[in-house]
Amino acid sequence: MSTSLSVNQNKLQKRLRRLAGEAVTDFNMIEDGDKVMVCLSGGKDSYTMLDILLYLQKVAPIQFEIVAVNMDQKQPGFPEHVLPAYLESIGVPYHIIEKDTYSVVKEKIPEGKTTCSLCSRLRRGTLYTYADEIGATKMALGHHRDDILETFFLNMFYGGTLKAMPPKLLSDDGRNVVIRPLAYCSEKDIEAYSELKEFPIIPCNLCGSQENLQRQVVKEMLLEWERKSPGRTEIMFRALQNVVPSQLADRNLFDFQSLKIDDSATPRFLDVMSL
Repeated sequence: MSTSLSVNQNKLQKRLRRLAGEAVTDFNMIEDGDKVMVCLSGGKDSYTMLDILLYLQKVAPIQFEIVAVNMDQKQPGFPEHVLPAYLESIGVPYHIIEKDTYSVVKEKIPEGKTTCSLCSRLRRGTLYTYADEIGATKMALGHHRDDILETFFLNMFYGGTLKAMPPKLLSDDGRNVVIRPLAYCSEKDIEAYSELKEFPIIPCNLCGSQENLQRQVVKEMLLEWERKSPGRTEIMFRALQNVVPSQLADRNLFDFQSLKIDDSATPRFLDVMSL
């Protein structure tokens, strides 16, 4: 391994740790005494999230507990031994939830149609309930900056709403707080870090192989924009943090109806004739 490569790897790790730390601080994601349930899928994002949270746990000025949770959705060929072996090797307490959502998805979704939406809802509901059962105060998901932007464009193009994935979310029933510590991290960095750390990746055979998903179309669009204008992804993400309701058209966010001339305002133009 060359010196320059190890320097780059060190920079990569520091960058991911710094950005995750900033997101955790900016949104007050983790507080003293929290029990953080880290949701592991076996993919690059959740492995990276766990790795970084374990680091933050060591250096943070607060005390918080980490417990890893994986949901075995009974997909055919799912390698059940991989995650337990990895978690035991790094000494992280974990739970495996066995729930056959695979059969439900296959039964409800016609062959050839996208399964991600239903699969995700079923998984999320089970995890919410489980977090409640084990007394977890925070539920950490591995979504990153690119996921958040993709969701924003998906909602705008296909759903007619201007919303994304928030870095911190209170569930509808108020019983769970979801956090996304990788909200400021790019997928490119996470991918490189995952390869560097050689995480034992488990592919998703249920939906990962489906082509022409709406999300994939949006992902390719964003990648193309980034190729043509490097830095555009970062600027667009910054836009999600700089919302100006008076310049949009949502009447619930801004009182357009009451706008009227202010007679007491200072005139904008000087009287040129009197100069």
